[in-house]
Amino acid sequence: MDTNGRTLRVLGTGGTIAGRAAQAHDVVGYQAGVVPVQALLQGIACPAGWRLQAQQVANVDSKDMDRAVWQALLRAVQDALDDADVGAVVVTHGTDTMEETAWLLQAVLAPTKPVVLTGAMRPASAAVPDGPQNLTDALALATDTQALAAGGVWVTLAGRVFDAVAVRKVHPLRADAFGAGDAGPCAWVEAGRVRWCAAPVPGSWGDDGAWPRDAAWRHAVLHAPAWPRVEWITSHADHDGAIVRALLAQRQRALAGQDDDAPLQGLVVAGTGNGSLHRRLAAALTDAEAQGVRVWVTTRCAQGQVMVAHAGRAHPAFTVTTLPPAKARLALALRLLATPRAG
Repeated sequence: MDTNGRTLRVLGTGGTIAGRAAQAHDVVGYQAGVVPVQALLQGIACPAGWRLQAQQVANVDSKDMDRAVWQALLRAVQDALDDADVGAVVVTHGTDTMEETAWLLQAVLAPTKPVVLTGAMRPASAAVPDGPQNLTDALALATDTQALAAGGVWVTLAGRVFDAVAVRKVHPLRADAFGAGDAGPCAWVEAGRVRWCAAPVPGSWGDDGAWPRDAAWRHAVLHAPAWPRVEWITSHADHDGAIVRALLAQRQRALAGQDDDAPLQGLVVAGTGNGSLHRRLAAALTDAEAQGVRVWVTTRCAQGQVMVAHAGRAHPAFTVTTLPPAKARLALALRLLATPRAG
């Protein structure tokens, strides 16, 4: 059989799927990012007509994911996509920040080949680990005929498939810990076959990405020693705006060379309900924008998106994003990388 373009590259980054605990019954007190990806693949059947190729990019607890690991992963995925022998990519990843990494890969690379992220909610040392089945499902999804035609970034755990933009972690312990808000799963992996709800269409990052993403910007994302500092805060009852004022004070010190931390450049605010903000917080955010800080508003609600109006309490004083807070923070940082006046 001609296997040109039929290599399935599996990139390991760590996480619970690569975790170990001292006792098989312990599914909480384990150390993530211990088992190498090559070991995770032992005993996993390769899809017919394909060959597996493993590469260890990192081996970290995904709660500690950072720019350096993201950049290494972006480069590794891009290298795989550029390789004519590679037809699809699977990434093993911790679940805590998987939704952010999935979104980042889709936003920056927009792959025309399928890139599938998977992980586990129980460590490899558990009496009944969920990692092997999730990894098996990921291989099936990555080599599915419709996925190969569609490309894009997908996430699969517990037999469910989500697109990179809609996916969120919604439970701290359950094996089916992921959801997609109003959207729900795009597909299910059942006995090695993928059942799509509709023809797969990779998620788009929407209006938040409606600006040129040229080669210089992509190079900066993949290689810059730092990304613009963007913080994420939440509006709540009795908010006094003090956290914003503290961040602005730090920004002034950093700009004056009196603080080693990077100066604040952006703020993502998870508003209550339909993106509403406490009046004292809103006043502080107005000061932030006056000092050159970009402010984006989303909702802290688990489902739905902010709906704006031309008047009343739904009239936006700041830029509104359709993305949930974790992804909005990344989106604003990437936008600020584009040009000084981006967005």
